[in-house]
Amino acid sequence: MRFFLSALLLLLAACSAGAPEETVENDPIVLEPGVSLQLAIERKARVSNILYSLWFDIPAFEDDPIDGEIDIRFDLSDGSEPLLLDFKEDPRKLKQLNVNGETTPIRHQNEHIILPSDLLSEGENEIEIEFEAGDTSLNRNPEYLYTLFVPDRARTAFPLFDQPNLKATYRLGLDVPAEWAAISNAPLESKEIVEDRAIYRFEDSDLISSYLFSFVAGAFEEITRNVHGREMTLLHRETDQDAVDRNVDAIFELHAESLEWLEAYTGIPYPFKKFDFAAIPAFQYGGMEHVGAIQYRAASLFLSESPSTPQLLSRASLIAHETAHMWFGDLVTMDWFNDVWTKEVYANFMAAKIVNPSFPEVDHDLSFLVRHYPSAYGVDRTAGANPIRQDLQNLNEAGTLYGAIIYNKAPIMMRQLELLLGEEDFQAGIQTYLQTYADGNATWPDLINIFDRFTETDVSAWSDIWVNSPGRPIHAVTGSPESPTLIQTDPGADGDRYWPQTFTINGPTTLTWGFDTQSVALDPQNRYFVNSDGLGYGVFPGRVPETAADWSTLTDLEKGVMLIDRYEEMLTGLGDHTPFNHLSFLKRHLPEEDNELLIRLMINQLATTFQQYTPALVQDALIEELEGLFTLGFKNLSKRPSTRRQFFFAALDVARSDELKADLLAIFFDPASVDGLTLSKRDISALGEALAVIIPERSADIITTLRDQLENPDEIRRLDFLTPVLQPDTEGHDKFFQSLKSERNRQTESWVLTGLRYLHHPSRTNDSKRYIAESLELLAEIQRTGDIFFPGRWLNASLSAHNSIDVANTVSRFLEDNPDYNYQLRLKILQAADPVFRAQRLLKTRSED
Repeated sequence: MRFFLSALLLLLAACSAGAPEETVENDPIVLEPGVSLQLAIERKARVSNILYSLWFDIPAFEDDPIDGEIDIRFDLSDGSEPLLLDFKEDPRKLKQLNVNGETTPIRHQNEHIILPSDLLSEGENEIEIEFEAGDTSLNRNPEYLYTLFVPDRARTAFPLFDQPNLKATYRLGLDVPAEWAAISNAPLESKEIVEDRAIYRFEDSDLISSYLFSFVAGAFEEITRNVHGREMTLLHRETDQDAVDRNVDAIFELHAESLEWLEAYTGIPYPFKKFDFAAIPAFQYGGMEHVGAIQYRAASLFLSESPSTPQLLSRASLIAHETAHMWFGDLVTMDWFNDVWTKEVYANFMAAKIVNPSFPEVDHDLSFLVRHYPSAYGVDRTAGANPIRQDLQNLNEAGTLYGAIIYNKAPIMMRQLELLLGEEDFQAGIQTYLQTYADGNATWPDLINIFDRFTETDVSAWSDIWVNSPGRPIHAVTGSPESPTLIQTDPGADGDRYWPQTFTINGPTTLTWGFDTQSVALDPQNRYFVNSDGLGYGVFPGRVPETAADWSTLTDLEKGVMLIDRYEEMLTGLGDHTPFNHLSFLKRHLPEEDNELLIRLMINQLATTFQQYTPALVQDALIEELEGLFTLGFKNLSKRPSTRRQFFFAALDVARSDELKADLLAIFFDPASVDGLTLSKRDISALGEALAVIIPERSADIITTLRDQLENPDEIRRLDFLTPVLQPDTEGHDKFFQSLKSERNRQTESWVLTGLRYLHHPSRTNDSKRYIAESLELLAEIQRTGDIFFPGRWLNASLSAHNSIDVANTVSRFLEDNPDYNYQLRLKILQAADPVFRAQRLLKTRSED
């Protein structure tokens, strides 16, 4: 072990070459910031049986410091070498350190506390630390806070071994203002009111990874229900009681149904001590699966009146996803964050299964198609495409692994794997996996080894194509009309991969593409529809409906497949389907469509094709027709309220004419002015904010009206944050953007992203393109200080409205000037900028036509 650690320290020194070396007590050790893979391996070999006893004294005011104490007890197999704790904070926040009862000087270097070997011993050890908690991941707000420690951010709040495969038990105590409520991973043991303070003590938690430890505390309302024999508590800050009453029953019921389905599917009863959840304003994600204390974005749970089917599905899927994590990710956790995608694919894949019983009227195959394929293709078609499973050498880069490939391509892959194994063997493999690794950690190869027992197919080789390599196959029809042939090609540099998968041609004909399948003969007597069931992945030749009657003969699933295939055909330029053709196709069929999933898909494609890939002169010629199409949609009394709402916001997104803007402004001041159009308070706020941007001469009046309408203090703070960018004053825009260079001003990430979208609104792109270069320069800091989705969302919010050659050149120049830029962030830039680059190719082609 001594040789191993010495080698590790030499390796870390090499990795940190060029960094300033700190010397502590004449004993120089150069350590790599973050939690490196080598450090994690070394600690996993030495440390076990960890118990963290934590105490936080949380003041009422968010700017006041939080004092903390931690007692860490653990077993050590070898005490002959120093041991590192992780603490990514100013070392001055460390007040006192005791190692096995002896007070010792604090040695903090490059985000680590060095515990001296002469005070450690084999067997039981105890570390006591007094500290001031770091604020980075405590998400402090007036009246409340919540922790969010994924992937390696617990170390920004308190000292610990911050790696997923050192599971531990947590014992938590909180001293908070008397009127505050609190939940954590474990049941409440006691609550005591002492003058103006509340003392919460929680039982010992189950065995969990550090990124899953969490607590929420603040001025929340508590609702406790017993649903199907299980007690659950919801914390929320929603001040609209109608919204609470309208949604709360469904929220509890969806959780209960998900739990029961998962218990039946896995064969394992709910594996933790309790099950609660909190709805948090402006939460960074849709949800986060903390054991027994799930956190959600409040708007994802509290839906508006007359929600659309996609909105109801989205909420049900989100709840099912986070509940599934209790088994997939929490009970069995990835060994290292290179397999973070495994917990997400399990949860996403199970969520698609779980929602089916709750929505018997929904075409779930279509829902799966529109939920996953466009987003997955949105990355896999780019020069920044990444494999599902990626390399990771340090946890401080784990957040860069998240994205559409994990959340959207991986479930498609898993569905193909289930088709390969069969549903029964797939379920049996999952149950074996959970039983084998319960309360522990596992890798993707561990599951593949289990699945190999259930099939003669080489699942490892199958996985190597689907999981370990990026991109997607291209399918094309070649040969004469009398002898058509379907071929699959690899667009990658080597061009020698085949994606084994199953899909259908013309419905009844099922095709299984093997490792060495090179081509398949098609029946010339039929109008072949390749991938008509939507199971296949890749670019497929789009079937073109010859008439409106032909479109009406297709199933909803077939329509969805056709829409996606033709859109991909347009973007890749593999056929003769141009942006103008696609706009015509969508305008022709959208008015007659009544499936909400298809309407949303068509509206999104229409708006993106129009704004991103259509020349300005053509836009000018089409805008009146497009505005009219969307306006008729939201004023059409024969359409469902949720459908009309989709058309309403589509009209808002493209509004250019004075007539439409005046129409929308009248609705803002009198939401009941359009018969049967139901808009929630949140909808009215979104409408007002957008109108303030596109009608600059009325922005002051609109913002004043918005503020007068708001009652919730969190929403008032949000509007105050956004006001500088809603106003037309470019000096205010500059101040807003410059303010984002401070980490403190980026704390509420959803507000930042909304502000960036307004800053880069399509009506402002000529001016806002000047912010792109600085936005790219800030990206590395955004990754270091923000949560897991923030870098990608920062880029998308900054780039998605742009399609100019100037912005394309700015991005290209940044990449050229930084050839050694972080690889994962470089991929993020290439992914986010792909529509800008692609617009140049498509617009150039169109101009040449």
